[in-house]
Amino acid sequence: MFSSADKVAGQGVGSAYLELMGLLKQYGQQHFKVTVNKFGAADISHYHTIDPQFFVSTFSKKRGRKIGYVHFLPETIHGSLKLPKLFEKIFDKYIIAFYKRMDQIVVVNPIFIEKLVQYGIPRQKVAYIPNFVSKSEFYPQSDTKKALTRGKLGIDLDRFVVFGDGQVQKRKGIDDFVTLAKRHPEITFVWAGGFSFGKITDGYEHYKKIVADPPVNLLFTGIVPRKELVDYYNMCNLFLLPSYDELFPMSVLEAFSCGTPVLLRDLPLYQAIIAGFYAKGRDVDDLEAQILQIKADFEQQAHLHRLALKAADKFSEEHLAKIWQDFYEMQAQNKPSQLVADLLKN
Repeated sequence: MFSSADKVAGQGVGSAYLELMGLLKQYGQQHFKVTVNKFGAADISHYHTIDPQFFVSTFSKKRGRKIGYVHFLPETIHGSLKLPKLFEKIFDKYIIAFYKRMDQIVVVNPIFIEKLVQYGIPRQKVAYIPNFVSKSEFYPQSDTKKALTRGKLGIDLDRFVVFGDGQVQKRKGIDDFVTLAKRHPEITFVWAGGFSFGKITDGYEHYKKIVADPPVNLLFTGIVPRKELVDYYNMCNLFLLPSYDELFPMSVLEAFSCGTPVLLRDLPLYQAIIAGFYAKGRDVDDLEAQILQIKADFEQQAHLHRLALKAADKFSEEHLAKIWQDFYEMQAQNKPSQLVADLLKN
């Protein structure tokens, strides 16, 4: 494994990496010997981040079969970081150059296969394996525990709470989250996350002012340790992610695993992986209507709760453990990715 993803708190790449490492520790110790950021000889080298030293290492014959995990594309970086135009162009080319150094690409969302093909990466090199979360980390809590969390946050038990998390940046739809809070002072809105990449975050100055002086019914918690997020997913009535662009957000899977009703912006990329498990809205007005409808309808809340748990079973670590085991074994034998695609269909 090659990764620096867990060095930056509050971002999904690190969460996905830690989940896979946890899965291999639990299910794969009898099958694989795993090292992290060691440049010795290996049968398989799995790159989670695109650090320059990792790029250099791809030219070594010791690397074995090189696997690149695609957590982002140039266009998704554009919505997250504000970089000088010249550096942005260079960085875009570097991202794709790194992916082209791989023998095998793994995407977390199948709609990105075609985009990688457009960047010049052969289709047969790309396989789809979805993200997942551990049910031992994210799970439904008791009403007592939910009440304790609300007490710590100063939120009344009878308040309807809408929760979202992720980096505070334009791509995440923070402006719509704030607008919804302003429109509905009778609802408490909570956002867990911060500026993981500091001043180069897209819209940093704008969002810094919002975080410093939010509406009275909107709480920005800052970056919350991942092990504590389970409390937030459980204490809320509805999880809302109004992002304009995503790959496969870990936060949605975490909410599902807690049985939390989920509301998302209606994006085509979700339809390929989690269609039917969540409520959706096209824009801020549509999201507002959905929130009010869910707030007023206990049966719909119960229905979305059941859908969340159903989705959690689909993307559980138990389901994905066998897929990753077979995938790595295929890679060690230089088997084509199409076999992985067939496996996933089953």
